[in-house]
Amino acid sequence: MSTRLLTHLRHVDLAVPDYDKQLDFYAGVWGLTKVAEDSGISFLAAEGSPEQYVVRLRKAEEKRLDLVSYGAASPADVDTLAEHLLAGGVQLVTQPGKVDTPGGGYGFRFFDVDGRTIEVSADVEVRQHRKIEEKEAIPVKLSHVVLNSPDLNRTREWYERHLGFRLSDTLSSPHMGEVMHFMRISNQHHSMAIAQGPHTALHHVSFEMRGLDEYMRGSGRVMRAGYRKIWGPGRHMAGDNTFTYFLDPHGNTIEYTTELENLDEDTWHPHVYDFSQPEVTDQWGTANPMNELVAKESFNDPDRGCFVAPPV
Repeated sequence: MSTRLLTHLRHVDLAVPDYDKQLDFYAGVWGLTKVAEDSGISFLAAEGSPEQYVVRLRKAEEKRLDLVSYGAASPADVDTLAEHLLAGGVQLVTQPGKVDTPGGGYGFRFFDVDGRTIEVSADVEVRQHRKIEEKEAIPVKLSHVVLNSPDLNRTREWYERHLGFRLSDTLSSPHMGEVMHFMRISNQHHSMAIAQGPHTALHHVSFEMRGLDEYMRGSGRVMRAGYRKIWGPGRHMAGDNTFTYFLDPHGNTIEYTTELENLDEDTWHPHVYDFSQPEVTDQWGTANPMNELVAKESFNDPDRGCFVAPPV
C-alpha cells in the first residue's frame, strides 16, 4: 500500500484469567490510571497521553492478545482502508462504523495474516492529559508493540502491502538468519516490530517514560515490588532506545523505554544488525547478556484465540 493511512498506535488489549491481579499490577506498580471499568473489563490510560486508554484488560479463562488498535486521521481514511483491505482479500471482523469504547470514534476491525484482530479508528475523543513532571516515573504513553510470528517475512510483507508499514531495521545473526523486523508508520523508528517465534503470540508491549531518570526510577520501583526483570537496563542499537523488560503477573513481557529514535524518512535506509554482537543488543553493556533463555521468555504462550487466516 503506497499511501500511509495509519497515524499511530492507540492501545493493546489483553485477556487474562486472574483479572484482579493483572489490574492491580497495571494500575499500581506499573503506573497506569484506571479510567473506566465494567463487568470484567477495565480501561487504563497513560497520564501523559491524549489516548483514552493504552491498555484494556478483559477477564477470560485463557490469556490472549485480544486486539491491537491504530489511529487514522479521518473517517474517510478509515473507509478507504476498509475498501483496500476488502479488495485485497482481507477478512473484516466488523464494518466501518461507530466505535463503542471510551472516546467513541469511527472504525472497524479485521484479521491480520497471523489471525490477530486489528482495529483502526478515527475521531476518537481526546482524553484530558497532562505533562509528566520531573522524577515522576510513570508511563507518558504507549511506545510500541512487538508481535511473534512463525513466518517473519510473510507477516512483514502483509503489513507493508495492506497497511503501509515501512521497514526501519532488521536484526539477524549468522546462525539464525533474520529474527526481527522493526516497522514504522511515522518517523518514529518503530510502532511495531515482528519477531520470529515458534507460534503466534504477543512478544512485548513497550511504554515510554519521560526521560532517563524517570525510566531508571520506574524500573527500580518494579524491581523493588518483586516483579521479575528478564532483561535490562540497557540501550538497543536499532531504535537507539533504552530498555528494561519485565514479566507481568500473567507472563506477558512488558518494557519501560525512552528516547526511541525519530528518523529522517527521506534519507533513511534500513540496516541489518547482527544481534549476536553484544553492542547491538545493548550499547551500554549494562544489561544481562541476551541469550536463548532470555529470548524464550518473550515467546509467550501460544495465542490459541487467533483466527487462522489465509496467507494473503
